[in-house]
Amino acid sequence: MAETALLELDRVQAWYGASHVLHGISLRVNEGEVVALVGRNGAGKTTTLRTVMGLMPKAEGRVRFAGQDLLPLPAHRRFHLGLAYVPEERRIVPGLSVRENLRLGLVAAKAGIDERAAIAEIAETFPRLRERLDQEGVTLSGGEQQMLAIARALIAQPRMVLLDEPSEGIMPVLVEEMGVLFRRLRDQGKTLLLVEQNVEWALRLADRAVIIDQGEVVHESSAAALLADKDIQDRYCAV
Repeated sequence: MAETALLELDRVQAWYGASHVLHGISLRVNEGEVVALVGRNGAGKTTTLRTVMGLMPKAEGRVRFAGQDLLPLPAHRRFHLGLAYVPEERRIVPGLSVRENLRLGLVAAKAGIDERAAIAEIAETFPRLRERLDQEGVTLSGGEQQMLAIARALIAQPRMVLLDEPSEGIMPVLVEEMGVLFRRLRDQGKTLLLVEQNVEWALRLADRAVIIDQGEVVHESSAAALLADKDIQDRYCAV
């Protein structure tokens, strides 16, 4: 794992209207690292991802990606820098096939990506999608739709992917398949920031873990150390 910080948050605060959600979040994700962001529901995990991606109405502090200050930039500019976001709700477009949903990931991508080659590569990475390229995306199972959302983010060859609750509502066999995929991406040097309620699953995938509670970072360690510390998990992560 490289020790070069790709993403840095320094004393970040964020609001939904008058609701103050993040209270000085500081964290970093190194190049080629998988970081699990865990904690109870409502702790501020999704808000952290949305702040990084430029989707919050108000945010303050410092967010840097590959040395670039992000807070002044709109979401599409952040995407062009190499940030991709897979929201919990997936946002598969009705009426479009799997192949057409994948093409949407290339619409605003950097120039020079060959569409045919990119879809072929995605089809090799996601065998379930390879068999369903011409099927309407919204007719896939929940787990397959999640894989499509992840594939659509990856097709633009981002430097980093933000994932919000990828295992939510998915049958166990597909959760295991997704775990295999994330391990492969990690081995390929992809950088991932993973928000996940399935704490044990996330910690087995990640290099490091950060716990957020009430909009603040309250614990940071290797993922293996947190996996072994049931007291900390019970204190901050138990539902």
